[in-house]
Amino acid sequence: MKTGKRTDCLSWDEYFMAVALLSGQRSKDPNTRVGACVADADNKIVGVGYNGFPWGCSDDELPWTREGDYLDTKYPYVCHAELNAVLNATSRNLSGCRIYVALFPCNECTKVIIQSGIREIIYASDKYKDTDSVRASKIMLEKSGVVHRKFSTERDTVLLSFSSSQGKKVDRQDI
Repeated sequence: MKTGKRTDCLSWDEYFMAVALLSGQRSKDPNTRVGACVADADNKIVGVGYNGFPWGCSDDELPWTREGDYLDTKYPYVCHAELNAVLNATSRNLSGCRIYVALFPCNECTKVIIQSGIREIIYASDKYKDTDSVRASKIMLEKSGVVHRKFSTERDTVLLSFSSSQGKKVDRQDI
């Protein structure tokens, strides 16, 4: 029996990774815009985050540079997307959740992920895999039993438009 429903909709992995990547677009970082999305076992989003400064710390007053004296760079000030997604979660109990991230988590974020009860990491890029930070992350993940896997999709893009939906004007009744 044909139902007429769409068959090309996003998979759950594609949907949550798209939310993570979209969240990263909120970052003011001129070089690295990372986002994260935490989903529970019922496929509900329970937390999102992006890399940025702590609340109350102006992104106009602190540095965004990557080089120079440590205190003149972004590194001592930026909260990573994974940390923000956990801290912004709608629940303190993230046991059994998965986190979708643009970059494989650093060792500090990995500690937060493990401690929060998240059981799976799905990442888009592992470009820092040869750093000690990511090596430490993978050691901790293996010892704690938290699973990690690279995001995989057949899609090249997901197109968003604020003015139309699939080339069709969006009316209130369409929503």
